[in-house]
Amino acid sequence: MIDHTPFIEKHQPQKTSIGQKDNKGRRLMLVAGLSIFTLYILLVTFIIQNIDENNFSLLIIVLVFISATLVAFVARRAQHLQALQETELILLKQILEDGERGHLIINNKDNAHYHNQKILQMCDTEQISYQALVAMFSNNDKAEALFNSLREKAHRGLNASIELYCAKRDSEGWYHIAAQPVAGHEKFIHWRLKNVTQRHDQGSEVRQEREQLIDFTDNAPVGFFSLDEEGRFIFANATFARWLGLDLSEILYIEKLHTYLVNPPTDARPYDIISKQQDTQIAEVELKGAGGKIFLSSINQTMIQTPDGAVRTRAIVHDVTAEREMKQALQASEDRFQKFYEEAPLGIILVDEKGLIEECNGQFAQMIGTSPEKLSQKHFNLLIADDDRKAVLEALNHTQDGRDMIESLDISLKSKNGDHVATQLHARRFGSSGGTVLHFIDITDKKSLEQQFVQSQKMQAVGQLAGGIAHDFNNLLTAIIGFCDLLLLRHKPGDPSFGDIMQIKQNSNRAANLVGQLLAFSRQQTLRQRVHDMTDILTELSHLLRRLIGASVELEIIHGSDLSLVKVDEGQMEQVMINLAVNARDAMDGKGKLMISTENYENKSPQTLMEEEMPPGEWVLITVQDTGCGISEENMERILEPFFTTKDVGQGTGLGLATVHGIIRQSDGFLDINSELDKGTEFKVYLPKASEDEIEEKEQQTIEQETKDLTGSERVLLVEDEDAVRTFSQRALTNKGYEVLCAEHGEAALALFEQEENKNIDLLITDVVMPGIDGPTVANKIREECPNLKIIFVSGYTEDKLKDHMDDNTWFLPKPFTLKGLAAKVKEVLED
Repeated sequence: MIDHTPFIEKHQPQKTSIGQKDNKGRRLMLVAGLSIFTLYILLVTFIIQNIDENNFSLLIIVLVFISATLVAFVARRAQHLQALQETELILLKQILEDGERGHLIINNKDNAHYHNQKILQMCDTEQISYQALVAMFSNNDKAEALFNSLREKAHRGLNASIELYCAKRDSEGWYHIAAQPVAGHEKFIHWRLKNVTQRHDQGSEVRQEREQLIDFTDNAPVGFFSLDEEGRFIFANATFARWLGLDLSEILYIEKLHTYLVNPPTDARPYDIISKQQDTQIAEVELKGAGGKIFLSSINQTMIQTPDGAVRTRAIVHDVTAEREMKQALQASEDRFQKFYEEAPLGIILVDEKGLIEECNGQFAQMIGTSPEKLSQKHFNLLIADDDRKAVLEALNHTQDGRDMIESLDISLKSKNGDHVATQLHARRFGSSGGTVLHFIDITDKKSLEQQFVQSQKMQAVGQLAGGIAHDFNNLLTAIIGFCDLLLLRHKPGDPSFGDIMQIKQNSNRAANLVGQLLAFSRQQTLRQRVHDMTDILTELSHLLRRLIGASVELEIIHGSDLSLVKVDEGQMEQVMINLAVNARDAMDGKGKLMISTENYENKSPQTLMEEEMPPGEWVLITVQDTGCGISEENMERILEPFFTTKDVGQGTGLGLATVHGIIRQSDGFLDINSELDKGTEFKVYLPKASEDEIEEKEQQTIEQETKDLTGSERVLLVEDEDAVRTFSQRALTNKGYEVLCAEHGEAALALFEQEENKNIDLLITDVVMPGIDGPTVANKIREECPNLKIIFVSGYTEDKLKDHMDDNTWFLPKPFTLKGLAAKVKEVLED
């Protein structure tokens, strides 16, 4: 499309002939008037000097005559000049009206001073003005700026003209527009319009070719520009201007190339793109585009000199940003693939049709303990375990034509040191190249976890068995301890049988502790945190610890003085000490020394223990130290992980220390481990000191239990399938004054309750696990008629098994229990 850039013609102002005549007539009239007036003055002066008094009247007459003559001359001359001017003005108007141009004379306020009819027709308006003239070319958004430029030049005394296209329907065509100052009238401008459409039409073919050339140049996929010796743009195509975010009118003869270079060359000429001065310059430079966007361009520039010695450049510009971004994206993709390939958590190898390894990543080389370079061109069959080689070859036969292997295959690889590495194989063959990609996933840990899972299932089965055995033992121990309590009611201290009965009760209590440990092992123990003295717990546990570690291991327990109390679950803490003792025994291989010590500890600032931060506070520190083999640094990082063990298969589950850590953290405590190979390991357990409120609460409960009256007269329904436990419980409650109804199982209890005289019971005490109808079912059926009935469940299992049956009128009493414990619980429930 042709860019009709206005061209300016500059000329010196010329005076018109009419103006010349008008000025000449005025000057002649002025000279004549002055001459006559001068003669008149001289004549009057002469007469006055030479006349006497007798001739004074004559003088007056002469002067009057001369004055009349002078006035008549001037008036006649004025009439002649006015007639001449009117004739010239009529002639000028006829000339301007009969011409093919439109004429408009405006003053410095853009108001019309004169116009002919032609310009009214051109502008298609009834009232002409400068604004109407400009509005005639409103189709050109630059028209107003161009007219203002012509007006400014005319006010400076210069002639200027342009050619513009008018798109108005009745005036459509090309117009030559000229503006010139009016001679002798600096504030007036003479505008002339002439329709030159015919001249433009005559050159349409040339213009069309020119337009095609301009369109090709402007829309070429490359940029073109030319610079002068000052580095200013004297030519540029639309593509290059668009890259810079400018219009051609804004860049030509205004902007300089170096303004748009991100890093202009130093010590260079204004038109250079590189510092080295040469006639031909080729370089990749960064240009600043629209909105400050930077794009990379390749510029090929040559310099020439015009005949007058001026420098001009010719340059071709290629925007290589997209090309560079594509290369960078391709490189980034390659780098990303290489990163994924090298850092993939699985081994990858590429083998050719002969089975030779072309490439492999570092993970595969690490699997078999070598480097990728040493595996190059090595036959991959040599890396497969002998027992799996046939299965691998058969599986790869299914990968013809680019298909995936039907199923993954668990195989073993031969490592450099001769060990076998368990892996899972996936394969895909490329149909075009014939190569095959093999993926190997290391499943060594998976196999280990599977073994650990199987072992944990075995341990779960053992735990369930232990729980069942513990439940039966609790029933037996409840009866033994209960009947001991009944015997002690008749055999007071000093009685020959008192000591024997106490021995039976004490050993029963020790057996009850062992059963509690079985329940803790099987996770079927009811956990209750209470205020305890660690000295008492360790003293009670010392006999069991000595049996666990064996006679060849020396056990030393050092109790700290004035040791603070702690709020823990006694069974949990016994489990912690047992696990640590057994772990120490295994580390010492049955020979050595195990030392357990307690002390008060206080830290003023936080401490980091096993990557955990222990806050400031007061603690009870329990140190368990052995003289065993110690723990290596690599094992220390995983020592607390569940199922991690350094023992041989079948000799450890890996749960001991994990359980210890879990119990301590549940008790708001912290664990620290220090070890040195071949010298031993030290475990430090930090338990928070019990608060004063917790200690006072314990003391208050102890006082209340010692002074409380445990007798009563309420009616109690007792359901227990163990005869010994039922008999002991019935006698214990009857001795306290209660009326006790007994049932040996659930059906009997419901039948007994259906009797009308037994409807008004105050308390139901029932075992949880019974043949036939269990305890919760019995309770629910009785509750249908007695919704507010109070219930005590007794069981050798954990209270957690009853969480769906517990409410505000339900309590729990764990087995084994003593006579006093049973009576106290019944009294507590009935008084609640």
